[in-house]
Amino acid sequence: MQIEVQILKVIKTIFDPEIPVNIYDLGLIYEIFVDEDGKAKITMTLTAPGCPMADDILAEVNQKVASVEGVKEVDVNLTFSPPWTRELMTEEAKLELGFL
Repeated sequence: MQIEVQILKVIKTIFDPEIPVNIYDLGLIYEIFVDEDGKAKITMTLTAPGCPMADDILAEVNQKVASVEGVKEVDVNLTFSPPWTRELMTEEAKLELGFL
């Protein structure tokens, strides 16, 4: 479980370049799982299927999760099911973006 906590910390340092909120608080991270062999599986989405920064965001997730001690391999799965909506954002993100 400790590895998942460290992964969450690094994920919170990744920001959508078009929105001043980290991808976790935006609600883009659906699952963080690390198996006993150190393989991290991240299931995530984007705010829109045609996001022009998709490759950059996915590469940053891969790079930063791979830097966590104990992670031997990273598998980032991009999904659009369920699709992202504003309701997935944390209260802090909604406040930051003026939705509250």
